[in-house]
Formats: sequence, structure tokens, C-alpha cells
Amino acid sequence: MSIVYNCRHCGHEIGKLNQETVDTSMLGLDKLSAEDQKEMIHYQNNGDVHIQTICENCEESLGSHPQYHELDYFIQ
Repeated sequence: MSIVYNCRHCGHEIGKLNQETVDTSMLGLDKLSAEDQKEMIHYQNNGDVHIQTICENCEESLGSHPQYHELDYFIQ
């Protein structure tokens, strides 16, 4: 079982943790609202957990170009 962090904008894999079990409270996922959990956390059939977050490059781009927040995808 793996916990995989991917950028929600460019799709880049930010990091991957190989775990036997996942304690969502240790990852802080229990602090997210139900809506955010539904949007950000995706459980795969093989037991992997995929978490959508933002990478440093996309965060920097959003900081430099705030109008990008209006777009669903700004990386082509």
C-alpha cells in the first residue's frame, strides 16, 4: 500500500510513502473538511491512497499570476 502525493495542476508526483497501514490522523487528513477530503483524497482498488496537493512550481506560478486561480488547469 502506498500514499502518493500528486500535484493537482501539473500531475507531477511530489512524493510516495510505502506503508502497511495508513493512519489518516497522523497525516492530518482528518483535519480537512468532508468536502476537501472528497476533492483531495482518492482511494484506489489496490489499497493505495492518492492525495492531490500542489507542487512548489505550481504554487510559485499561482503566486506570480493570481488570475490562474480562476482556471481549473493552467498548465498546458
